[in-house]
Amino acid sequence: MAIQYFWRHPLAEQVREEGRRQGLEQARIKSLQEMVPRILEWRGIPVSDAVRERVLACTDFDQLEVWGQRAVHATNAAELFADE
Repeated sequence: MAIQYFWRHPLAEQVREEGRRQGLEQARIKSLQEMVPRILEWRGIPVSDAVRERVLACTDFDQLEVWGQRAVHATNAAELFADE
């Protein structure tokens, strides 16, 4: 009789795959959280602690992407949040 170890079990593989997906999503979010203020700084726009904290607190990838696009054209950091 063959012993099937849990780590080879389909359920274990599913759990590992879900973990990989979550890890990739978290990495994408972290990357944008860091990039948004950096874009402003590269453009010579000051970034207050309040703006930086708000961006770092956001875990919504789509929202971070919008802020990233705004950072490219903004004339000040407050413009990131213009519609809110």
